Amino acid sequence: MRRCLFGLSGGLCMLLGAANSVDMHLTVRSRVQAFKGSGELQAVSLEYAVPPSRTALIICDMWDRHWCDTASQRVDALAHKLSPVVDLAREHGILIIHAPSDTMEFYKDNPARLKILQFPQVQPPEPLAITEPPLPIDDSDGGCDNPNNSLKPNTRVWTREHSAIHVRDSDLVSDNGREVYNALHARGIQTLLFAGVHANMCILNRSFATRQMTKWGIHCILIRDLTDAMYNPARRPFVTHQRGTEMVVEHIESYWGPTVTSEDLVRALQQAGR
Repeated sequence: MRRCLFGLSGGLCMLLGAANSVDMHLTVRSRVQAFKGSGELQAVSLEYAVPPSRTALIICDMWDRHWCDTASQRVDALAHKLSPVVDLAREHGILIIHAPSDTMEFYKDNPARLKILQFPQVQPPEPLAITEPPLPIDDSDGGCDNPNNSLKPNTRVWTREHSAIHVRDSDLVSDNGREVYNALHARGIQTLLFAGVHANMCILNRSFATRQMTKWGIHCILIRDLTDAMYNPARRPFVTHQRGTEMVVEHIESYWGPTVTSEDLVRALQQAGR
């Protein structure tokens, strides 16, 4: 992939193309309406090739604690699964962006936090006009699946990112979409991988997340086995928590961007590094 991104000068684009000539080849899953007018969306697999050095991985709201205790338990398990994938992605040249919302005070002196503030400010393009139907699950109660949870929805109990995930000086830390876009623009990055929680809330709605970045023209790919949903099976459509998460992932594939598995990402990185 040697397209010149974000209006980079021809010389700089050529230098970037030479440095980033080895693509990783991801098998991504999307959903299309094969028979127009049918309303039926079907899963399709596509190959997407991109250099690791023009790719970033955003870790969304993987806090040290969540207000819903069962969500905390799942995030803890997810953090330990995510951590080696992050380390491998970094090793192969993918920019790691830690985005634990509402915790920037904890990171105020961290080199990864200070670095993102140094990128020149740029004006994002006019947002693309993209619409979608309502989510397929009812999360209006906050989505906690423990009826005996002791905390009220959205009680702020988090202070930092989960300690199983390593923040390195080469990474960036931000919970602000404009800061993230400034970094992407400066680095010539057009592809964002997303991991973290929660697929129906923060992964879609944060200022740095899928909806906003897609509207700004960035290619967003969710790592579907490294996410979770806030969904209570006592609410519509009355399915298991796992199935509720799958339904949100399918919604994202249908209206916002494709998904990939961590296994396929690891394979693609290892092959690109040979």
